[in-house]
Amino acid sequence: MLIEIPRRTEIFGSVEINELQRVLKLDSGGFTNPRVKDIPFEELKKVLRRLAIVIPVKDESTQLLDGVLRSIPFDCSIIVVSNSERDKHDLYKMEKDIITKLHDLTQQEILGIHQKDPDLGFAFYEAGYDYLLDKDNLVRDGKSEGMIAGMLLAKSLGKDFIGFADADNYVPGSVREYVLDYAAGFCMSNSPYSMVRLHWRYKPKVVEDRLYFKRWGRVSESTNKYLNLLLSTNTRFETGVVLTGNAGEHALTAKLADIMSFSTDFSIEPYHFVYLFDVFGQKAKEILDLDVASSGIEIFQIETLNPHIHEEKGEKHIKNMLLSSLSTIYHSDLCNDYVKSKVLDELKELLETGEMPGENIVMPPIGRIDANKFTKLLEGQSETFVKFEQGAIEREVENEE
Repeated sequence: MLIEIPRRTEIFGSVEINELQRVLKLDSGGFTNPRVKDIPFEELKKVLRRLAIVIPVKDESTQLLDGVLRSIPFDCSIIVVSNSERDKHDLYKMEKDIITKLHDLTQQEILGIHQKDPDLGFAFYEAGYDYLLDKDNLVRDGKSEGMIAGMLLAKSLGKDFIGFADADNYVPGSVREYVLDYAAGFCMSNSPYSMVRLHWRYKPKVVEDRLYFKRWGRVSESTNKYLNLLLSTNTRFETGVVLTGNAGEHALTAKLADIMSFSTDFSIEPYHFVYLFDVFGQKAKEILDLDVASSGIEIFQIETLNPHIHEEKGEKHIKNMLLSSLSTIYHSDLCNDYVKSKVLDELKELLETGEMPGENIVMPPIGRIDANKFTKLLEGQSETFVKFEQGAIEREVENEE
């Protein structure tokens, strides 16, 4: 892969945010150029073997899910965490059938589980991590709750890198690129605590029966604006470096996942920045982990070559995302009165007069959970858990012989 080298890096305490890097070529010829990074495919494959891709699913089209699953490179492991309907129509059964058939044909390593599985709730309870459980000891509804389950399953496979891909993507080839972009970011990283966040080159919309290739979504534009304002008011130097505040397509090292706190629902992606700024930024009250601080946390922002075409969720979904995203900025330790007033102005249509944005639920780091023990509780007990190992059929045949 041929990718731009970032010309500028913003440093805020122990957090390094690289400016946006463009993918120039998905393949490269192996040459030296001081302005670009040439990453051989063999190096990308080494990372892919250590990478698991988590796909959170909620009532998506099975055709879209099938395309996303088939686009993920074979060397990666796939983990599907579904919160789809099971009452009127058992959509998870259909999703599980797709997973099973894909494994039968490809022998790729694939895991799947339903978010509302009582045994999943029990596994979290036994692990002492009840922060995402409801009063019935089931995992709450919410994207971030499913992502946490996926991260633990990835850790149980011994993976060093964990990436995320949405299940509603209409262009399977773009998902393949996203995974390669993750691998490229980790190839460039010098820290065991790093994150790769993707910025879609275009997010097409249908306008007057034609595709209009829009560069920014309303929520992303607002979230990036106020994350940059948060940084600017604390460094006293204006910046626009953050361009991936709502990056659903992102990946991080397992070591970084271990020490991160996670905000609930759609605020999880902007909270990554807020958490790192609050805990490891230059104004942090106390450095909680000296190893992380000395190693540094690297954030790569990569602009994809492919556009992103996905299901439209409607105006209500957009408003919920905007409220969740800006609320987490509003409640940052670094957010001063000036930034708060600007956020309130942005949200005035979504809040009652005089109302303040509610504080999102924050769940603590997962590093203390024994991921292997967690997964063992699911194996053989959970009704929805499936685990297909790479090349499992061949090994069964060999054993029979």
